[in-house]
Amino acid sequence: MQTIMEKGSDKQQLREAVLRQLEWEPEIQSQDISVNAKEGIALVTHHFEEIVGSRVLLKRVMRQVEVVAPTDATVLILGETGTGKELIARAIHRMSPRRNCPFISLNCAAIPAGLLESELFGNERGAFTGALSQKIGRFELAHRGTLFLDEVGDIPLDLQPKLLRALQEKSFERLGGTKTIPIDVRLLAATDRNLTQMMGDKLFRSDLYYQLKVFPITTPPLRDHPEDIPILARHFTKKYAAKMDRTIETIPSDTMRALVSWPWPGNVWELENFIERSVTLSRGPNLRAPLAELRAGFR
Repeated sequence: MQTIMEKGSDKQQLREAVLRQLEWEPEIQSQDISVNAKEGIALVTHHFEEIVGSRVLLKRVMRQVEVVAPTDATVLILGETGTGKELIARAIHRMSPRRNCPFISLNCAAIPAGLLESELFGNERGAFTGALSQKIGRFELAHRGTLFLDEVGDIPLDLQPKLLRALQEKSFERLGGTKTIPIDVRLLAATDRNLTQMMGDKLFRSDLYYQLKVFPITTPPLRDHPEDIPILARHFTKKYAAKMDRTIETIPSDTMRALVSWPWPGNVWELENFIERSVTLSRGPNLRAPLAELRAGFR
C-alpha cells in the first residue's frame, strides 16, 4: 500500500512529465499552442456533453457510466467540488431508457432546511404558514424520469427517513397531506462530503447511505490527471471566445506551463472560470491570462 508521501510524489512526477511533454511537443516549441488543436480530445460526444479529456482516470469513469446508464440502479457520484458530478449525472440520464422523460435536479445545500421537505415532496395548501396553494415537489416532477439530488450529504438528519422510505416504497405523501402518491423515478445523488465519516458522527443514516450506494462513481480531481489540462484549456478558450465573439488562436507556452503547474484546488470549475476571465482580458489573437494570480498562489 502506498503511503501519503509516495502518492504525493507520484502526482508530482506526473505533473513534471506533462511539463516535459510540453517542452518537446512540436506545437509547443513554436512558443504558442494552437487553440484549434484536436489532439487528445476523445470524449466530447453527444452523450458526454462538455466532458473533456483523454486519459485513463476519466475513461474509467466513462466506462462506469456506460455500464450503469441503461439500468435503473441508483447511482451515488462522489468527488470534490468542481469535478463534474452533475455532468456525469446528465450523461447517465441521456444514455438511459428515461432519456426522453424529465431530468429534475435539486441542490440540497441551496435550500433552507425548513423548506427542503416541501421542495422534495411538495405540500398541500395550508400545510404551513405561507403555503397558500398546493405545490408539486421534485419527486412528482421527475415521475418516469430522473431525479438528481446534488449535495445529498446536506439533507438534514430528520428528513432522511422520509427520503429513505420514498426510495424503498416508491411512494410518498406531500407535506400536510394524507394521500399516498406512487412514483417511478430513477435517483442519482452526488456529494463532495465524506458520508462514511458522517455516519460515524451520526449525521447521516447508514440505511440511507447503503440505499444510495448501489453503484458508486468517483470523479477524479484535476490534480490526478494534469495531462488533461492543456486539452481543457483549449476547449474552454474556444468556448468562451465564441461566446464573447473573440478570435483567440493561440495560448502562449508560458501560460500553458503555468496552468499545468497549478494544482487547481477548485478543479475543472476553477480552471474554467480562470480561462473565462483570461478570454475576457484578451484583445488579440493570443490568450492573455492573469498569471500573477497563479504565481501569487505559490507564495
